Amino acid sequence: ETFKEIYSQFFPQGDSTTYAHFLFNAFDTDHNGSVSFEDFVMGLSILLRGTVQEKLNWAFNLYDINKDGYITKEEMLDIMKAIYDMMGKCTYPVLKEDAPRQHVETFFQKMDKNKDGVVTIDEFIESCQKDENIMRSMQLFENVI
Repeated sequence: ETFKEIYSQFFPQGDSTTYAHFLFNAFDTDHNGSVSFEDFVMGLSILLRGTVQEKLNWAFNLYDINKDGYITKEEMLDIMKAIYDMMGKCTYPVLKEDAPRQHVETFFQKMDKNKDGVVTIDEFIESCQKDENIMRSMQLFENVI
């Protein structure tokens, strides 16, 4: 509920419920249903000061919703829909209804190197490291603190 409340302040036009849930689970590293101060600081530390490898591992964990070590197209779509829902309908330009699915199709084709229907941590890291936009976004927070 706290994550939802925080994100709803940043994205008042959208619904942050689902994304807040996924983000909470990524911070809840011991999967005990709560995010301790230590969990939060460790996650924040990785996102702000971690190596590229650590940040990508953290991001993989966010997308691997069921924590089975693979990202499926459905998991990626669930996250993408949650992000689009959080952004809200009042975006410019207006997003098409199937935008999350198209986004996922494009990314998944790039990432699923062996075309087995799942993305492994190695495929994820390799694909992200080759994508200039992703690598640039990884460096956004480096000068924050």
